[in-house]
Amino acid sequence: MADAVALPQTKSANPALQILKLLPGILLLAGIGYAGKVIEQSVARYAKAHHLVLPNIEYVLWAILIGLLIANTVGVPEVFRAGVSTYEFWLKVGIVLLGSRFILGDVLKLGGVSLGLVALELAVALSFMTFLGRVFKLKPKLTSLLAIGSAVCGVSAIIAAEGAIDADEEDTSFAIAAILALGALSLFTFPLIGHALHMSDRAYGLWAGLAVDNTAEATAAGALYSDAAGKLAVLAKTTRNAMIGFVVLGYAWYWARRGQAQAVGNKAAFLWQKFPKFILGFLLISILATYHFFDKPQLTALGNLSRWAFLLTFAGVGLRTNFSEMRKQGFGPFAVGAIGEIVIAVVTLGMVLAADRLLRI
Repeated sequence: MADAVALPQTKSANPALQILKLLPGILLLAGIGYAGKVIEQSVARYAKAHHLVLPNIEYVLWAILIGLLIANTVGVPEVFRAGVSTYEFWLKVGIVLLGSRFILGDVLKLGGVSLGLVALELAVALSFMTFLGRVFKLKPKLTSLLAIGSAVCGVSAIIAAEGAIDADEEDTSFAIAAILALGALSLFTFPLIGHALHMSDRAYGLWAGLAVDNTAEATAAGALYSDAAGKLAVLAKTTRNAMIGFVVLGYAWYWARRGQAQAVGNKAAFLWQKFPKFILGFLLISILATYHFFDKPQLTALGNLSRWAFLLTFAGVGLRTNFSEMRKQGFGPFAVGAIGEIVIAVVTLGMVLAADRLLRI
């Protein structure tokens, strides 16, 4: 997630009309998110009233499933699409407000552990995805996009890298489709693996933040496990996101040296342009919470607002995932992405389990 927290722009120059065009989609996101919460509570009440033991399916998964059902049956009508595309804005708002639930000492402590694991994850993902791309004989820049997307932060990293390395739009769409499909699968597989291995909330959250590519899916995968795991997944994923400028700069320099991309002029300006600004907001809120700028009711309100923002985000994750469109993109990128993601997930799982045992994360 490299861009600043900003609402998507529509073609109209009139701000009032822009907001009106976003409203139907935003209301759809809110309706789906709220429906997920209602279904979760209704199932829990029914189980309690009838003395049944039913699986506790979180509102996160219900919201995603409702969105997936709509996207892959009737589809998302044009009138809703502009508003639905704001789900990334709500994700960033949710992460910024989530800072109110962390004291700075916890952020710095986890950041020290995660930074070493993030460096290892970056090295494994970039090198292995590059190797796979060559084995499957993918176009070199498509391979670069897949490597960047899997190593850093999914779709946002791919979009940030497209212009920096002068990649073709077709390569970008292939890479995005592969990352989106695999991100959707992680929502169902990661919690199952975590429970099967009896992972702690901290270990699982760190693993989800390291191994799942898109920030939205990483947040959802963590929240599906537990609230605590969701917080840790966001923090670990945010650490990865912070590396986007350096990784994209490296690839831009590489392709410029080969005469296939524009040379980077001011490196500091380039890094600032690519840096995900919402991370600064998260840290600011965390600092304010640490030094008791907010009282207890205000912290509670900020935490609730964060959850509401994530409700809209999770609904958007489902609505933007169209499997039939993904199938049209071809087999090669999916094969490279699938094999690479499995290997990265296994390697990062081993790293986290070892760190949990040795460092007591």
